[in-house]
Amino acid sequence: MNKIYYIVAEHLFCVEGSESVLELLTNYKPFKTGTGNDALFCLSVAKGEPVNYIEEMRQDEEGQDIVCGHTEQGDAVFEFRWDGRTAGWLVCSAGYRQGTLYLSGFQVKAAIDNALMIQFAMASACMRTALFHAAAVSLDGKGYMFLGKSGTGKSTHARLWIQNLHGVELMNDDNPAVSVKPDGTAVVYGTPWSGKTPCYKNISAPLGGIVLLSQAPFNKIARLNGIGAYAAIVPSISGKRWDSKLADGLHDTENTLATNIPVWHLDCLPDADAAHLCKDTIAR
Repeated sequence: MNKIYYIVAEHLFCVEGSESVLELLTNYKPFKTGTGNDALFCLSVAKGEPVNYIEEMRQDEEGQDIVCGHTEQGDAVFEFRWDGRTAGWLVCSAGYRQGTLYLSGFQVKAAIDNALMIQFAMASACMRTALFHAAAVSLDGKGYMFLGKSGTGKSTHARLWIQNLHGVELMNDDNPAVSVKPDGTAVVYGTPWSGKTPCYKNISAPLGGIVLLSQAPFNKIARLNGIGAYAAIVPSISGKRWDSKLADGLHDTENTLATNIPVWHLDCLPDADAAHLCKDTIAR
């Protein structure tokens, strides 16, 4: 078994597997580093048989199912399915520091990506780090994130910034990471996970603002405060919220972001005016 180390959002982790498995991880190359100590987590990848577990809940999105549960011994289990077929079973020990992905041979790369995203999100949840379902761009040295339900237009709005505003760079189109610092500031990072848009950049920027998007027949933006800002952030953060320890860690991160980072709600059309209005308001 070969082992490769990566750093994402300043967290070191490793992947262990056969040469043929590790060759699939092309989107992780910008994050590759030398061997290191005190990794946040390690994932071992191997072929395996179905894992017996007790189901807790499942998530269904765009033809993909993730079924969450636990073994009789208490290890966390995540089963990845596409169109009813299982691609693999991720089994993690307490703290999510050690994980094993048992592959079925179907959708191998997607199963590995899902396993690493989940283990990263879970292992970092109590370290003031969160993996967002969002699009992130940078402008003039700051990062901005666009949130919303699937199909709301996060990628479209990011693309409108790039097409209509000078100096904008796409940081990540689906799963940026955010780390909250001791002084309450935050940094947004590119990651190896970027959905349908191949954007795997090992870059970061101070987080300047968060925008919740809603489709509308007009363009209008308003600042959110207090519980409104908190409520806008929570649905976009990946996490196992029925685990009290992880939930407490995520709450601390979410509360700090809602308190210290400007959060906005943008009702918008998919047009250039929406991009200009948003930028002129949040990036002043």
